[in-house]
Amino acid sequence: MEPMSDQSPHHAYPDHWEADVVLRDGGTARVRPIATDDAERLVSFYEQVSDESKYYRFFAPYPRLSAKDVRRFTHHDYVDRVGLAVTVGGEIIATVRYDRIDAQGRPASAPADEAEVAFLVQDAHQGRGVASTMLEHIAAVARERGIRRFAAEVLPANTKMIKVFRDAGYTQQRSFEDGAVHLTLDIEPTAESLAVQRGREQRAEARSVQRLLAPGSVAVIGTGRTPGGVGRTVLRNLLASGFTGRVYAVNSSFPAELETIDSVPAHRSLRGIGEKVDLAVVAVPADRVPQAVTDCGEHGVRGLVVVSAGYAERGAAGRERQRELVRRARSYGMRIIGPNAFGIINTAPAVRLNASLAPESPATGHIGLFTQSGAIGIAVLSGLHGRGAGLSTFISAGNRADLSGNDVLQYWYEDQDTEVALLYLESFGNPRKFHRLARRTAAVKPVVVVKGARHSGSTPPGHTVPVSRVPDATVSALMRQAGVIRVDTVTEMVDVGRLLADQPLPAGPRVAILGNSESLGLLTYDACLAEGLRPRPPRDLTTEALPQDFRDALAEALDDPGCDAVIVTAIPWVGENGEAHTGDGEVLAAALREAAASRPAKPVAVVHVEMGGLAGALAEAASTAPPDAPAGPAAQAPPGGRAALPPGGPEDTGRQGDTGGQEGPGEPDSARRVRRIPAYPAAERAVRALAEAVRYARWRRQAATPGKVPEFLDETIDEQAAADLIDSLLGPDPDPRGRPLTHEEAAGLLGLYGITVRPALPAPDVESAVAAAARLGYPVALKTTAPHLRHRSDLGGVRLDLPGEEALRRAYGELTGLLGTPAELRPVVQAMAPRGVDTVVRASIDATAGAVLSFGLAGTPSELLGDTAHRLVPATDRDASELIRSIRAAPLLFGWRGSAPVDTPALEELLLRVSRLVDDHPEVVSVGLEPVVVATRGLTVLGAGVRLAPAPARTDLGPRRLPSY
Repeated sequence: MEPMSDQSPHHAYPDHWEADVVLRDGGTARVRPIATDDAERLVSFYEQVSDESKYYRFFAPYPRLSAKDVRRFTHHDYVDRVGLAVTVGGEIIATVRYDRIDAQGRPASAPADEAEVAFLVQDAHQGRGVASTMLEHIAAVARERGIRRFAAEVLPANTKMIKVFRDAGYTQQRSFEDGAVHLTLDIEPTAESLAVQRGREQRAEARSVQRLLAPGSVAVIGTGRTPGGVGRTVLRNLLASGFTGRVYAVNSSFPAELETIDSVPAHRSLRGIGEKVDLAVVAVPADRVPQAVTDCGEHGVRGLVVVSAGYAERGAAGRERQRELVRRARSYGMRIIGPNAFGIINTAPAVRLNASLAPESPATGHIGLFTQSGAIGIAVLSGLHGRGAGLSTFISAGNRADLSGNDVLQYWYEDQDTEVALLYLESFGNPRKFHRLARRTAAVKPVVVVKGARHSGSTPPGHTVPVSRVPDATVSALMRQAGVIRVDTVTEMVDVGRLLADQPLPAGPRVAILGNSESLGLLTYDACLAEGLRPRPPRDLTTEALPQDFRDALAEALDDPGCDAVIVTAIPWVGENGEAHTGDGEVLAAALREAAASRPAKPVAVVHVEMGGLAGALAEAASTAPPDAPAGPAAQAPPGGRAALPPGGPEDTGRQGDTGGQEGPGEPDSARRVRRIPAYPAAERAVRALAEAVRYARWRRQAATPGKVPEFLDETIDEQAAADLIDSLLGPDPDPRGRPLTHEEAAGLLGLYGITVRPALPAPDVESAVAAAARLGYPVALKTTAPHLRHRSDLGGVRLDLPGEEALRRAYGELTGLLGTPAELRPVVQAMAPRGVDTVVRASIDATAGAVLSFGLAGTPSELLGDTAHRLVPATDRDASELIRSIRAAPLLFGWRGSAPVDTPALEELLLRVSRLVDDHPEVVSVGLEPVVVATRGLTVLGAGVRLAPAPARTDLGPRRLPSY
């Protein structure tokens, strides 16, 4: 943070308004409040603004700022008068301010809820999206200070500023008065303004990644004079990859007479390079990195790959070095990959970049790979290379202090060279955002994730991100909801990635199995059943089958409309002397390719045993798919999508473009697309990959018609009354830790959302229990509410179906005699509910993942087996239906073994009501309904627990900003 001092006494300096942002061209800048010691910076900034821009701002010639102006523009109370500055390299490049006004447009103080707003952007930085970014941030500040509307006067000729207001997505009014356009904006967020904001975020962050992956020139800082060493290795790999841009070697210890290293110009500093440098690979010791970053910033370098170690992975001192590294780089507008990074690769023929420690560049392909671990990156690169799979891009982010998997997803979403996204993640910097981006990307191309450090309970060394309390099983369920294919190992990630990259998506789960081994076919059949596929009985071609027999059988299976995918099994042929041989592997591969290329596009996978020749031939060989047979899942993206990012960066072309995120990338040229048939050495691996493709294809078909929330809920929900009740229950000075509601309070709040909780009357003694039962009517239940016994019927804390007073008195005596005194047990009496299935509905808020809705059956078995389903809030009707059907014990709800099916529509409605309650009121941090007895008609909520707390901050709804460091 830049130094601040001598602040206005009206309000403390609001440092939480400071933020790093990515601009439209991919560069970074800092937004912060203007302070009193900004006077010199403000004057310097104003001197660099053109006369025309000054005229547009002040409606008159205004060549310079007077001392009075400088004081007025640098002294604010941060309530009624606020100014924000955008800085790069510590210098101001733009300002925005608001002044609270009354109904007559005169200066006012709270509670007036309108403010006049004005912008000024240096001409050299216009067109970078600075003004739209400032509008988001000043609007968020204004809302925090109780302002709901902005007023602005703009000259008609100032079309750029009019467009900024017009395209923001806020509700607005326009009029023409006294030669100026008068604009009034309601700055409350709308669905349109949020879509605009996220569309701009996507384009800016994608562009920031593209600037790193497609540089025109690269400098390796820390290149050694002798072979070996990190810097020299990166330089060697850059040259070996055939990088199409310019390369420079930089080392302050180079002798003055040294002109080249490996035929590359050698320089002692960046200042000696007379041309622009787009990307710098920093490979110097950690104590020399700060100076290298400063040199890069002053030379105009656009981005950094920091392979140097010695940062957060080394403890507290390293974490502080890492924070300073990010601060310094962002202050100059640069993004960082690393530190402790393995490097980046881009195989595009126009780039051919290998700025990494990988000795061999992978082949050009359609798989994008992101890892947070260099070792895992090496393993996956090797696995893909060994199986003939190519990559589009590779990023190994190390400590991922700045650029993360979220940024790369933003890039891959539009990158037409990437059709499958593979990510190895050890931590989530922003789980809410990851879920949103992954869901959008998965709608047009597969996203496959391996999550490391699942059970360690802490963040891996070097990753300075919040630790989520969400269990790993919940994380997995939420990924599935977003369409993410989560696998357990990097081997499975490679297996699934290869199938998705080279084969079309299956239309369904019906699988044909054919091959020359009956036993291997049966193993494949069993594996299909275990994965939920619908295999046909294997077709045994016998060990005497020739390659043409495989070709004909595969062609027949692909022509069959009742077949969605084919698995071919193959073992070596047995010769006349009894010895196995695989010499016909290449011939068999050619036969399989011929059949697949000439038939309807359906996925084909091969399972082989000791047939390396076949696997190698299938990996190396390519075939051209017919024009009517799209290859690969990306070919099934909806038409009309945006083109890849142009070299000059995307432009905001109006509202239509800003509301992006609804369309995917354009379709690839499938007629020229290279296809390979993936081969697997085990049936289980091939089937698992195919099963993941089937599940993903099903999700993608469903995502094309998203669910909704039934409108009738609005008629039975009193949102305002619930808000008033929550405010009264929390009180004027709520405890930050929150408070649990009593049974009566919880029932009252839930009732406002149409959720009826069956009354439970306290029974502090046996006579009170008898009186309560008489009031409710027999039969009744007697149960304890002590936390350690709640819902523990297995411990005797619940007695059901008590038909009369005698049975109730006897049960009360047994309960207190066995488990403790009434004061300890806190018993209650409740009327019996109709017979049904006991279930549990819960919702809770995690600080990092957001609100999660959960469902399962009540009782120890479900808890012991973890048989619970989860969805993010807000839930749709489809989410509610899937929640109920996705638990393993779901058959109990649908008539298992002849029992009557229960009222699942009523259960789905209850789930939607709980979701709506938590979504409408973030102060409701947890809800637990247990048990919910679902009968053949209707359901009964017998127990309810609700906890309230001050609403947590929703950073995902605020203005665009990079994660803080």
